[in-house]
Formats: sequence, structure tokens, C-alpha cells
Amino acid sequence: MDFRIEVITLPVADVDRAARFYTEQVGFALDVDYRPNRAFRVVQLTPSGSAASVQFGTGLTDAAPGSARGGYLVVADIEAAHRELAGRGVPVGPLRHKKSVDWQGDFAPGVDPDRRDYASFFGFADPDGNTWTVQERGPG
Repeated sequence: MDFRIEVITLPVADVDRAARFYTEQVGFALDVDYRPNRAFRVVQLTPSGSAASVQFGTGLTDAAPGSARGGYLVVADIEAAHRELAGRGVPVGPLRHKKSVDWQGDFAPGVDPDRRDYASFFGFADPDGNTWTVQERGPG
């Protein structure tokens, strides 16, 4: 039996503001914006190259807006991703990397000098405070 993650629900306060942020600034593709009535709306977006999507809307979750933590986006070039998102006005955090090969949870500033897979990171938050970590895994 395969269990695939296809959609993650993000709790947001303002659906239109979140849709603009994720499409215009982060660059996700808008898949669905469905509102059959005033009590229900679902907006679904997919990052480029991803098999999984995010959704938010009205009537989807009772979680507090901004309470989603720990989402990961994986990119082939962390520096290019950092520049792109910063250039689009996303409030990105500084680049950092795992301080040691046998990582103990400590980070050092900048990109991993050896560009090891899964070793370089930066973070950002959406307008509601939902947080994301962007992590580098090379193209191979």
C-alpha cells in the first residue's frame, strides 16, 4: 500500500492575501480556487516540480492562523532560491548549514562549503506566520 502526501492544509486568516503571497511572491501555481458558498472555499496551490500541494480557505480547518510549522521545500540550488524569493519580497532568513558532518543540531552561517545534500537551509514565514524551511538537495 502506497501512502502519498498530496495536500497539506495551512491555516490562514485572509485567503486572498495568502493566495497572492503564495502565487505572486513564492511562485506556487494556482490549481483550484473553489467557493460554492460563503461558508466554504478551498484554494489549492502547487510548488513547481512538486507532487504535493498546499491548500487553505474557509471551512477547511479550525487550526489557528499561522500555526503550521516545519514545512520543507527542497531545491537544487539554495543560493538561487534565496535570491529569487528575496527578490520577490519574501522575508527570507539567512542562509545556514549544518555545522558538522555528524550533525548535532548546530548550524553555522552561510551555505555548506561542500554543498552536501540536505546540509544548507534558510527559512521564511507567510503573512500569517506559517513557517517554511528551504533545504538544498543537489540535482543528482
